[in-house]
Amino acid sequence: MKDAIARLLAYDHWANREDLVRLRTAEHAPRRCTELMGHIVATEWLWLSRLRGEPQKMSVWPAFSLESCAAQLDPLPAAWRDFLASADLNAEIHYTNTRGEAWTSRAEDVLWHVPLHGSYHRGQIASLIRSGGEEPVYTDYIHCTRLGLI
Repeated sequence: MKDAIARLLAYDHWANREDLVRLRTAEHAPRRCTELMGHIVATEWLWLSRLRGEPQKMSVWPAFSLESCAAQLDPLPAAWRDFLASADLNAEIHYTNTRGEAWTSRAEDVLWHVPLHGSYHRGQIASLIRSGGEEPVYTDYIHCTRLGLI
């Protein structure tokens, strides 16, 4: 199962990098696109912190520039690999969400949630780019596998 999760996280990182490249070249990308990308990156760090039992280090909706998004995104693959190396996928984590609600989740469920959450918001970015008259980047999982990137 760890191999499948590692593969999905690798896809997630590739797709996030593709969106960043596209946003940097878009002529009419709404500011909301950058906000969504910042949210994707920040929540990945948030979930990793929760899995590690560490305190939250940043807002879930940070005021990141695209450069800040890239800087925060770059170290994520190594951080996820380090975590997965010794992770107990059945371990339960206890945390309080941003609404102050206490929750318990299995580590494996969180690890599946992270890339799915990113995919959801990348879809929003694609819609916003398209609504501005430009073509969004193609970040489907199958495209990533066809290219042999994971």
